[in-house]
Amino acid sequence: MSRHKKTMVEKMSRYRYGPLLVFQIFLMILYILFTTYGDAEEANVKGFEDTHVMIFIGFAFLMTFLKKYCYSALGYNWFLAALVIQWALLCQSFFHMKNNTIQITKKSLLEADIMSATVLITFGALLGLASGTQLLFLAIIETAVGCINLYLIESVYKASDIGGSIAIHTYGAYFGLGVSTAFRLRKPTGPEAAGTERLDGPTYISDITAMIGSIFLWIYWPSFNSGLAHSDAEGQRAIINTYLSLAAATVTTFVLSAMVSHKPGKLDMVHIQNSTLAGGVGVGAVANMFIGPGVAIAIGIGAGFLSVFGYRYVTPYLEKVGIQDTCGVHNLHGAPGVYSGLLSVLFAALATADTYGSEYKVIFSAYHK
Repeated sequence: MSRHKKTMVEKMSRYRYGPLLVFQIFLMILYILFTTYGDAEEANVKGFEDTHVMIFIGFAFLMTFLKKYCYSALGYNWFLAALVIQWALLCQSFFHMKNNTIQITKKSLLEADIMSATVLITFGALLGLASGTQLLFLAIIETAVGCINLYLIESVYKASDIGGSIAIHTYGAYFGLGVSTAFRLRKPTGPEAAGTERLDGPTYISDITAMIGSIFLWIYWPSFNSGLAHSDAEGQRAIINTYLSLAAATVTTFVLSAMVSHKPGKLDMVHIQNSTLAGGVGVGAVANMFIGPGVAIAIGIGAGFLSVFGYRYVTPYLEKVGIQDTCGVHNLHGAPGVYSGLLSVLFAALATADTYGSEYKVIFSAYHK
């Protein structure tokens, strides 16, 4: 490469994030023109602080298991989430404007945090494949489409999905796998090929830092699934069901990991870091329903099976057909999310007004007698 070309490349590299600063200023203008503070009705919404910890610590450290991408996992997680939360606040509230004004409340902040989880799930599929600039521009597009998808699920189809297993986890996972497939079909050559080189492989230290993320996510997942509950009773059910499902998935994961690991009798850290969380996704869409504590445990066991067997058998198959899933989002978010969606259909069909009382029309707004 000539000296002139090298200088041009270096100059371009300096300003590669410049368009995002322009987008940040654009967001500032939109906030000045169209937003205001909401009233105090939603000031006591629970779950915002805990979900915030999940987004900026849980998801970030969970993705540090790759020794070559620890800095990228932490840095881009922070960058992506900070950008997406601002953008999601506007995109989600666009459908609920009052007098052409968006009222920002603690609840809308929580919803924006939850939407940012969608982008971070996608990030998990593309870590090491997409560049930082590509990830950030994808985040802008995915957030806009994701908010439309969420509006359709909640307001048009009126699906019961308090934990976002359908609208957040499943959407984020398969959006990421779709982009991953597109990257592989592109098959870059020459200098570009280095940007898609996979540098997989954990170290003892990177596995420990990933466990920090897993534990934070595990602890705060009940708050994530219960944050948008309409009443204290509904929120309490969501917390109980999520906690029991997580506990059951964890026990199942440890047992199955030793059974199917490449080293018989040894635990696989990929399973321990990820499949232990599958119970939170599996129960997400039905967490607020009267499913019974025993059924919540059964859901967690099923989610643990799905996730561990996914990592052991499905991920290698995806790699063979050329689909990269760096963090295995199909096994933690995609398959358990589909599982949770099917459970939502089942338990919505079994729901009766006698069981739910006054909550019946709130939880099942499109299906009541």
